[in-house]
Amino acid sequence: MSGLPACPKCNSEFTYEDGAMLVCPECAHEWSALAAAGENIEVTLEVKDAVGNVLKDGDSVTVMKDLKVKGSSSVVKVGTKVKNIRLVEGDHNIDCKIDGIGAMGLKSEFVKKA
Repeated sequence: MSGLPACPKCNSEFTYEDGAMLVCPECAHEWSALAAAGENIEVTLEVKDAVGNVLKDGDSVTVMKDLKVKGSSSVVKVGTKVKNIRLVEGDHNIDCKIDGIGAMGLKSEFVKKA
């Protein structure tokens, strides 16, 4: 017996580890090994704007610098207000939709909380 828990979706006993995840080969369900161990770990992403304010999903921010839009001749001008941001992990830690430009990613160092 491998000692790994059975799949919570189909109860298959043939689960295996893939990094920090557990995988079921029968139904392709993936879940966290930490969650399977009974640990409730809440991962919170703390993102701060250019002046140190903590941002959260749904906040509005103002652009502090003219930003060129990659792959386009458009520019996001200083003072542009962006509503309803979504925080993500990665190089650009804010996903948003800007009127007239569309969906894009912003770095938190170029915005301040509105």
